[in-house]
Amino acid sequence: MTNKTLDFSCDLKADGDTGSFEGYGSVFSITDRGGDIVAPGAFADTLAAAKTAGRLPALLWQHRQAEPIGVYTSMEEDAVGLKVTGKLALKTARGAEAYELMKMGAITGLSIGYKVRDDSWDRVTGVRTIKKADLFELSLVTIPMNDASRVSAVKTIEDLDSLSEIERHLRDACGMSKSEATAMVSRV
Repeated sequence: MTNKTLDFSCDLKADGDTGSFEGYGSVFSITDRGGDIVAPGAFADTLAAAKTAGRLPALLWQHRQAEPIGVYTSMEEDAVGLKVTGKLALKTARGAEAYELMKMGAITGLSIGYKVRDDSWDRVTGVRTIKKADLFELSLVTIPMNDASRVSAVKTIEDLDSLSEIERHLRDACGMSKSEATAMVSRV
């Protein structure tokens, strides 16, 4: 058996933090604390526009526009709701604080900032159904309006379980190009 040695320079945090997390920013068909339900497809137009523009809605701290704490790397509607993957800016004080609080379970809520474009009102139940909404931001929050809208996973380097995730981390953390990261992973 031949031993392989990889030699490259990379600045990784010793504790293996990546700043990545996953969750649901909105869960469909659940009445929230404000008496609203978000219908499936409510964010379809926003997501299509974001794809065209090449940028997703903002990742904020507690809905504060002056406190961006990272970026969303993916956002899509599935059968459950608005599924998101984000990456916190760990070199900022607020991003590092948010990540630490998420890892220990003190912050688990996600909450949407939006403008309603189409809705309906049920006079009997007093519930509003949001059929179409322009999504501006999705915040990490202490207490979400929709209790089911939560962070489901906080990732560390040890959680990277596929070659594509390792390759992506090498690009993000080490500043490698896609071809450099692919070459590095293929040598393992």
